[in-house]
Amino acid sequence: MWKYPLRPVLRKVKFFLGVFNTAQLADIVRVASNRSCCSVSGKKWTKPSGFDTGVKTFNSLTKQKEPLILAREGVATWYSCGPTVYDHAHLGHACSYVRFDIVQRILSRLFGITVIHAMVITDIDDKIIKRSWEENVSPTIIARMYEDEFKRDMLALKVIPPAVYLRVTENVQHIIAFIDGIIKNGHAYATRDGDVYFDIQSIGDRYGRFVGAVDSQGEPGTSNKRDPRDFALWKQSKPQEPYWESPWGRGRPGWHIECSTIASCMFGSQLDIHSGGIDLAFPHHENEIAQSEAYHQCGQWAHYFLHSGHLHLKGSAEKMSKSLKNYITIKDFLQSYSANEFRMFCLLTKYRSAIDYSDSSMTEAQTSLGTISTFIHDAQAYMKGQLQCSPVQEAFLWERLAETKSNVVKALADDFDTPRAIGALMNLVYHGNCQLQPVSTSDSMARSPAVFGAMVSYIRDVLDVFGIDVQHSKADEVSRSGNLQGIVEQLTHFRSQVRGFALAHRNSPAAGSPQKPALNHLLKACDTLRNDLAPLGVLIKDRGATSTWEITEGKQSQRGQGDPDKGQDTSRD
Repeated sequence: MWKYPLRPVLRKVKFFLGVFNTAQLADIVRVASNRSCCSVSGKKWTKPSGFDTGVKTFNSLTKQKEPLILAREGVATWYSCGPTVYDHAHLGHACSYVRFDIVQRILSRLFGITVIHAMVITDIDDKIIKRSWEENVSPTIIARMYEDEFKRDMLALKVIPPAVYLRVTENVQHIIAFIDGIIKNGHAYATRDGDVYFDIQSIGDRYGRFVGAVDSQGEPGTSNKRDPRDFALWKQSKPQEPYWESPWGRGRPGWHIECSTIASCMFGSQLDIHSGGIDLAFPHHENEIAQSEAYHQCGQWAHYFLHSGHLHLKGSAEKMSKSLKNYITIKDFLQSYSANEFRMFCLLTKYRSAIDYSDSSMTEAQTSLGTISTFIHDAQAYMKGQLQCSPVQEAFLWERLAETKSNVVKALADDFDTPRAIGALMNLVYHGNCQLQPVSTSDSMARSPAVFGAMVSYIRDVLDVFGIDVQHSKADEVSRSGNLQGIVEQLTHFRSQVRGFALAHRNSPAAGSPQKPALNHLLKACDTLRNDLAPLGVLIKDRGATSTWEITEGKQSQRGQGDPDKGQDTSRD
């Protein structure tokens, strides 16, 4: 709520006793009362009333974990700052959007919360205007081109689109009305030049919730500002710039006002969750709060602010950004890695932690995915009877599965702790692998396929919550990368070897009774095929008299395939 010093107001009332009549004085007192009626002091956070989700999340407003309480049972209103569309989106953007996509998936698919997500597209901005001048096209063309590319990038990363994208240029009239409301409430002022600034001093000690989150400094502006911290709500247009008519003259919105207006148009005076990168905490989110609470005259506009950590190139202290020219575009990244691999990369650190990007960190993500995929494949081979093993400790695996389910829920309810959840899954995979030890013969041995079916189903379900589909990604990756042609080439070559050998010995006196050299020649060709396919992403495993195959995410070692130099197929032993 809002708090104002009443002594100056009372002094003014006494001064005007001889100037105004009773009705006029009543109006003055009523205005003063309205402006001081709310009464939470300064920056204090008030725990909202409503539906307790059972989840705790780190709230940047309090700098600690708080119970996530929603205004409406089973529904979360969520606003996020979208891109300024003047250039290609890069991995720094992708990291933030994928991380919050994972958080939203956890809320909706694990805890049953319907997330109503709105995102703004900043399609008018100094950088867009500058780019349009450089390209000699209109700002609208620049904005639409990069907006479309951003949306394609998000789909490629399997980010669920928000319920609605809202463009700034399509909401300017709402923004003008919002600014006018702030002025009427006494918290903004227009200058002679046609600019409108928010009046920081008018809100007393309520400003500064996020100071210290990042380096803070006032915005540049004219000498007409009352306080260096005052920030622009409306900017007078300059020559050759786009503009809209307003009560203050031709101009366009300032940066921060768009989010306050659009979030308020969508969700009203109360918002459950606001998200963005940590670099937006100050001044952007700070100013959003000031504007929104000044307009709505409320004590707490957004109940929770969630901020994601920066993505750094390993060895660099600086975040990845366009201005520093140290970025990798999403499109370029996806030429080398898959969306699944990037998601696993994000899952291995907490969403609010800084994260280092490097080839080694991506290899770690690939290895984790590969371990899970190999276990699923081996478990399926066991369930089909293709993999013969010693008797399984079934009761032990059922216990580990139940324990994993409990640990995953606990981890994700504790500020969406995905590294701990992934660790629990990997521990389950480890115990499953310990039981899947192949043996040469298993005559009449007891089998336990059901528990492996349950483990595979659960692992798939959890990965699906995170947006990872291990079932279909492999074939898609092989096809996308062009390796399918290599596989066909190798299979054709193998067929030619076998056919040539058969034709050469068709009229042999020994035909019908294969000799050992001929058998060895066939087996050598089989081994060669197996070894040549492995680098192309096809892993063939010989299991006694039968073989299984698996399409892998990337290049695999020869582990578990026998010694390729021996040229012997293990199925003959």
